[in-house]
Amino acid sequence: MAETPPSGAALLNDRGIIRISGSQARGFLQGLISNNMERVSAECALYGALLTPQGKFLYDFFIVEKEDAFLLDCDGGARQSLFKRLMMYKLRAQIELEDVTGDFHSVALIGEAATRFAGDKTEPGQAWEALNGIAFIDPRLAAMGSRLILPRDSAEDQLRKAGLPILEPGAYTAHRLALGVPQGGADILYDKAFLLESNFDELHGVDHHKGCYIGQETTSRTKRKGSLRKRLLPVDVEGPLPAPGTDILAGDMVVGTVHSGQGARAIALIRLERAQKARQEDLALTAGDATLHIVTPDWISL
Repeated sequence: MAETPPSGAALLNDRGIIRISGSQARGFLQGLISNNMERVSAECALYGALLTPQGKFLYDFFIVEKEDAFLLDCDGGARQSLFKRLMMYKLRAQIELEDVTGDFHSVALIGEAATRFAGDKTEPGQAWEALNGIAFIDPRLAAMGSRLILPRDSAEDQLRKAGLPILEPGAYTAHRLALGVPQGGADILYDKAFLLESNFDELHGVDHHKGCYIGQETTSRTKRKGSLRKRLLPVDVEGPLPAPGTDILAGDMVVGTVHSGQGARAIALIRLERAQKARQEDLALTAGDATLHIVTPDWISL
C-alpha cells in the first residue's frame, strides 16, 4: 500500500505547454494521437501519446480544452521536438501551433490538498476552471491527484492564496513512484517503448475504438494478441538505488532494466516470463549492489 503523500502543490518546472488552435485543431490531433479527441473539452482532459509510424513511443502529454484551443502539457525536455513534429504534420491544416511554456505553469496537487481542492470531482480527467487557469483530475489515475495549468506569472501566488502549500518537485516524484505510474522519457523511453507494455491501457491513454492514428496498427495488433512479454512495473529497492539502465539479474539471467527511481522505489521494465521463472526458482533479483522486489499496483492486471 502506498504511503500517504504530503499535501500541497508542486510546481513542475520540467513540463512544457503547447497551444493548438484553429478550426481543424481537433481533427488534426485526432489523426495523430492514441486517444480520442472527441472526448476532450473544458470539462474533460485526456492522457495520450504520439507514436512513430512503427508504433514506438515518442511523446506523452495531457490535453485539455481552454478558450477554443487545446493545451498540451508535455515533458519540457521534449517540447521543442514535439513542436517540430507537430509542425511537420501540419501541412495545410487550418491550425496554429504555439509554444506557450513561458506563459503557463504546470502544477500537480497531491494528498489531502488535492482532494479538498477537487471537491465533488472524483473521475479521472474531470476538468474545471480554477485560479485563472484550468484544473483536472489526473486522467491516468485519480489517486495521482489533480493537475493545473496556470498563468506562469501568478501561479505561485494563486496557489498560496488558495491555501495550497508549495511542495518540492521531489514530493510529486515520490508520489508517482509510490503509485507505480511511469513517466514519459524517464520510464517510457523515446523511440523504444510500446504503449501497452508501458501500461497505457490501464492509465486510460489509448482508445482502441477511435479509428486510425499514427502507429495504431502495431498497438492494435499487440492488443489482439492479448499477451505482453514486458511491462513497466514498480520495484522496491533494498540497498543503493541503481542507476537508470542497470540490468536486473536473477543469477546470470537478465530479468529487466531499471528506469527512473528515488529513495527506495524505482520503475523497471520487467521481462515477465523471466520474472516468473525467477520466482519459481526462488532466485533473488539484483541490480548493482541492491536487491529488488517487484510490486504489482492494484490498478494493473497481469
